[in-house]
Amino acid sequence: MSDAQRTRTLGRIRLRHLQCFLAVAHSGNLKRAALSLSITQPAVTKTLQELEELLGTPLFVRGRKGAVLTAPAEAFMRHAHASVNALTQAVDSVLLGSEIAPLRLGVLPTVAAAFLPGVTAVFVATHPLVPLRVTTGRNAHLLELLRSRELDAVIGRLSDPDLMAGLSFEHLYAEPMVIVHRPGHPLAGLGDTLALAQLAEHPLVLPLAGTLIRQVADGFLARHGVLPGAGVVETLDSAFARALVLSGDNLWFTPSGAALPDLQARTLARLPLTITPEEPVGLMLRTEAAPGAAVAAWVDAVRGQAAQRRLEGPMPGLED
Repeated sequence: MSDAQRTRTLGRIRLRHLQCFLAVAHSGNLKRAALSLSITQPAVTKTLQELEELLGTPLFVRGRKGAVLTAPAEAFMRHAHASVNALTQAVDSVLLGSEIAPLRLGVLPTVAAAFLPGVTAVFVATHPLVPLRVTTGRNAHLLELLRSRELDAVIGRLSDPDLMAGLSFEHLYAEPMVIVHRPGHPLAGLGDTLALAQLAEHPLVLPLAGTLIRQVADGFLARHGVLPGAGVVETLDSAFARALVLSGDNLWFTPSGAALPDLQARTLARLPLTITPEEPVGLMLRTEAAPGAAVAAWVDAVRGQAAQRRLEGPMPGLED
C-alpha cells in the first residue's frame, strides 16, 4: 500500500467501523454484536463490509460456528483495541477534567476477604488518588465483564476455553476447600472418630450449582456417598453463609479464604477433612493490549501479595 493509499484509508475509517469490528470479534456472532451496539444486524453487516473494502481484505470467515477472525484480522484487532482505548482516554481526560478514572476490578466473593485487603493496602499506599471500584460475583459473569471491557482485571478461577478467549490467566495460588461450622457444633472435636455419613445429618451450605467450587464439593460428597438429608442452601454470599453457620448446625463448604478471618479469630472452626482438588486462583487480563499504568501497578501488588502467601505456606487458622 502506498502512502497515498494509506492516507486515504485512514481518512475514511470511522470509529463506528472499529467498534463494530470489535463487537463482532468479541461475541463471535453478528446478531449478538448488533444487540451489544443497539443497531440492526444488517447495519453490522454493512459496516463490516465497508471496513473490509477499505482494508482490502476479509476480516471474518462466517460459518455455522459464527464469525471467526482471519489472520489479518487478528493483527488488526490488537491495534483497533489500542486505538479505541486511546480515544476513550482522550475523551475522559476532557469530560472528567481533574477526576481520575476508577480502577474497575472483579473478584470472586470467596477470594475477596482473605486476599484483596493486602493487595489494596499496597496499591493505595502508592496510588492514593486512584479510586478502586470492586465488583464481586460468579466467575463466568466477571469474565464476561472483563471481555466486554467493563472491568480492567479479575481475580478468579480458570474457566472453559470459550470463556477465556482473549484473556490471559496467571496462576497466583491454590486454595483448599474446607467445611466450616460454629464452635460447639455436634461434630466438633470428633477428630478421627468422625464418620462422613454424619455430614448428611446436618444442613449443608454449598456454592451455587454450576460453579467450579460446587463441582469440587459435589465430587467430595459423591465419592464418600454422602446424600444430604437435612436441607441444602446454595449461595456465594459469604456474609449470609456465615450467618447461617453461626445461627445453627449448618456446615459450610467454602474455599478457605472466605472463612479465613473467622478461622483465625476462632469464631468459626473447620472439620479435619481434606477436600480435593485445591482450586487455583489466578489473575486475568485482556490480551489485546498492554495494561495502563494504574492496572500495571495493581498487578504488581497482586503478584507481591501472592508471592508472600506462597512463602508463608498454609495460612494460620487452617491447621487440622
